[in-house]
Amino acid sequence: MIGKNLQKLRRQKKLTQEALAEKIGVARQTIAKWETAESTPDLDMAGRLAAVLNVALDDLVNAPSEELDGMPGMSGKHMFGMVTVGDKGQIVIPVRARRVFNINPGDQLLVLGDENRGLALMDSRFFMAFAEGMKNGF
Repeated sequence: MIGKNLQKLRRQKKLTQEALAEKIGVARQTIAKWETAESTPDLDMAGRLAAVLNVALDDLVNAPSEELDGMPGMSGKHMFGMVTVGDKGQIVIPVRARRVFNINPGDQLLVLGDENRGLALMDSRFFMAFAEGMKNGF
């Protein structure tokens, strides 16, 4: 899985094998072998790859390839897939989204809405810090 993920992420970042190899200090042929699963990077090299490709090490190694579909040119933007609203209005936030945004059981999220653009979730701590700043005049 790491080979396919590496190739997909490298292409999303518009990096050649040679450019990526140069960034992490290996030969281009090494990148080619990793992408074709002829060999695999050790933990140190996998960590370097993840850092350069701006992805969690676990996602580089384990994420299903379709979860890595990014939005080219939109760094920091994600599409985590569909959720289903339950009978009582509950939704389950996908595990990858929880990992990326460090959402843990018991965390409180603020639900915002715009009738033309939809709903958004925000960490309530960020909102409260912002409101406190407004109250104190920043």
